Amino acid sequence: MSRSIKDYIIVGLKGMAMGAADVVPGVSGGTIAFISGIYEELLGSISNVKLGLFKTLKQEGLKTAWKQINGNFLASLFLGIFISIVSLAKAIKYLLENEPILLWSFFFGLVLASIIYIAKQITKWNFISIIILIMGAFLAYYITTLNPLVSENSSLFFMFIAGAIAICAMILPGISGAFILVLLGAYKPILAAVNDRDFKTIAAVGLGAIIGLLSFSKILKWLFAHYKNYTLAALTGFIIGSLNKIWPWKETLTWRTNSHGVKVPFNQQSVSPFSFDGNTELTMAIVLAVVGFGLILLMEKLAVKK
Repeated sequence: MSRSIKDYIIVGLKGMAMGAADVVPGVSGGTIAFISGIYEELLGSISNVKLGLFKTLKQEGLKTAWKQINGNFLASLFLGIFISIVSLAKAIKYLLENEPILLWSFFFGLVLASIIYIAKQITKWNFISIIILIMGAFLAYYITTLNPLVSENSSLFFMFIAGAIAICAMILPGISGAFILVLLGAYKPILAAVNDRDFKTIAAVGLGAIIGLLSFSKILKWLFAHYKNYTLAALTGFIIGSLNKIWPWKETLTWRTNSHGVKVPFNQQSVSPFSFDGNTELTMAIVLAVVGFGLILLMEKLAVKK
């Protein structure tokens, strides 16, 4: 695919949007990739990174190997993701701690519109598609109800495993890689490593993510090639089920004390804003949800126009 420098800048911006989403525990970067129209290209490009690439590199040179993996696209995208994660980690952490309702409201509207967008890509609905959608929604909802691990393990081997598992979730629309890290007790150690520039931990997570990504992308590419409608139905279900996690108003059932001696929510459940104990910020929350919803509709119109 021939692209101009402007096109690659846009790809980088899409990567930044993916990175921002992946930092939030409950929102999937895969959802952003799908609604921005680069999901299948991303899967195809990643799955081309295989052992045969070394043979191509040796026999035909770097230029041919780079073209084989769609290198310019991947480099632009992952650069955008990296810049976003490094630059937005502190801002997202601040918003999660100080303005959680407003942050979740924006992403709730964004993800809600994503359900409509992805469901529209299914060309043929049948009984099996509906069953797969329901199963996907149930699975994602069940994952959102799981309790995080109390202990936070920061060993390099654990960080490697956490990176491999989380990256699989990150490229699945609806399944949040950051939330998987929360469940594993690895989210805060990784966020701290990014903020503190702990490159040893970052490298361990990155290596795990690379191995997990190369393996899982091939499976997803095969599913899209042979069972696209069923795969889209499952992804739509995943996103529907994930809405529970990003519902803005939560009631804390149990608390825990983190490694810094600060009490933080441990187990929460979604509640109506009218029974929420505290400032609901309802008007602003609705405005931000509408902005998030409208942003997806705008992206869809731009994609159709293009």
